[in-house]
Amino acid sequence: MEQNDTVGGRDSAWREQLRGAMPAKERTAIPRVEMPQLDGAYRVTCNEEVNQGLRPEMAVTEASRCLDCPNPTCVEGCPVGIDIPGFIKNIQRGNIAGAYAVLRRTSALPAVCGRVCPQERQCESRCIYNKMKKAPVAIGYLERFAADSAREAGVPAGEMPQSNGKKVAVVGSGPCALSFAGDMAARGFEVDVFEALHEIGGVLKYGIPEFRLPNSVVDAELDGLRAAGVRFHTDTVVGKTLSYERLLEMGFDGLFVASGAGLPRFMGIPGENLIGVMSSNEYLTRINLMGAGRPGSDTPVPAARRVAVVGGGNTAMDSVRTARRMGAEKAFIVYRRGEEEMPARVEEIHHAKEEGVEFMTLANPVEYVGDKTGRVTAMRVQRMELGEPDASGRRSPVPVDGAIDTIEVDLVIVSVGVSPNPLVPDSIEGLEVTSRGTLAVDENLRTSLPLVYAGGDIVRGGATVILAMGDGRKAAASMAESLLK
Repeated sequence: MEQNDTVGGRDSAWREQLRGAMPAKERTAIPRVEMPQLDGAYRVTCNEEVNQGLRPEMAVTEASRCLDCPNPTCVEGCPVGIDIPGFIKNIQRGNIAGAYAVLRRTSALPAVCGRVCPQERQCESRCIYNKMKKAPVAIGYLERFAADSAREAGVPAGEMPQSNGKKVAVVGSGPCALSFAGDMAARGFEVDVFEALHEIGGVLKYGIPEFRLPNSVVDAELDGLRAAGVRFHTDTVVGKTLSYERLLEMGFDGLFVASGAGLPRFMGIPGENLIGVMSSNEYLTRINLMGAGRPGSDTPVPAARRVAVVGGGNTAMDSVRTARRMGAEKAFIVYRRGEEEMPARVEEIHHAKEEGVEFMTLANPVEYVGDKTGRVTAMRVQRMELGEPDASGRRSPVPVDGAIDTIEVDLVIVSVGVSPNPLVPDSIEGLEVTSRGTLAVDENLRTSLPLVYAGGDIVRGGATVILAMGDGRKAAASMAESLLK
């Protein structure tokens, strides 16, 4: 076969060959594959990954559903612009190395994205099957299959490119930073990534539990970046232990800030300072990154029987499902809107219910109550009803007069959003910030300082993994163009 065919090129010869292998009518009659998963009762007893991945025959069958549209709208829904038909058709032909090569052209973290990206709101939402009132192609499942299969087969993630003589520094090691680093390394830049914590990966390590994203998967993706020449430095706090001025003295030609939004928000209600009320950031970081609750761990985490998680996003689902695995007899979500308005992925909500999580919707905490020792023992909850839509289009919750319940709890995890960490903006003179505390950038993600670019949560204030990765790619293209003039 020709080289472009091997690495995922979409030449007409093999496209027509595949179309001829199965008529479109037969393809559209194939039901969408269902991901094998662990039983709900078992998985709350361990930290094993819930979704078990597709078997090869399942992946090939699902790949055959793709109609290889002349104008693939699924690609338009992907923030990093993956050639989705290209990698899927390689899976159909059994060419895993080719599928992986297609993915790696635009994504530094395909095994991660295949697990945690909200495909149902992005690429899969644009699949032509939706117009047919049929289930879209399982693009996320197939992306995970290709990446996992390539890793298990020892397919190399890439190789060291030729240096262009310039080097850039990256603050943070989350998905935005890693996407930027991968694209810059591919362009021949020397890339040094500086992480404040003791492990590389950012939110992929401290914020997402292993039952959704195993650390081994993240580590394998990082090894691919190392093979491309990216250097990682831990325990380095840019703005404290390493200044911007020092980075310039070290000869870096540009700086990309992707320090995320790790500053938790609270609701400002009475009782938030009680023992046993904490943010989801703290709770998940203690458990995911510091081993809290494991035998021999030096990091404490409350042992709780009744756990309430306030919020309706993916982080709230991660927190409440983690609480079940930490031994909570009763774990429930408290959310001020209805379940239909929850921003969490449908899959996450479904998995939480399978694991015994209860949902208290149209309810909003107004006070936490404690005992004489200062520990939380209960929460007072205001019942809500949905009113008129707000600016986002979602119906605004309004209180129901006199409808307040008191609920027994011994741990409350607050997951109502995050704010950008002000450390980097405050430490670099001349960096402009917005009224929300995010870094101000232009359409190319350049800040008020010509050598400094930024992306991800430090700019957006909170985003998905794939949107952050899209920022990383965009910033890399922009900075590279500027530095290579």
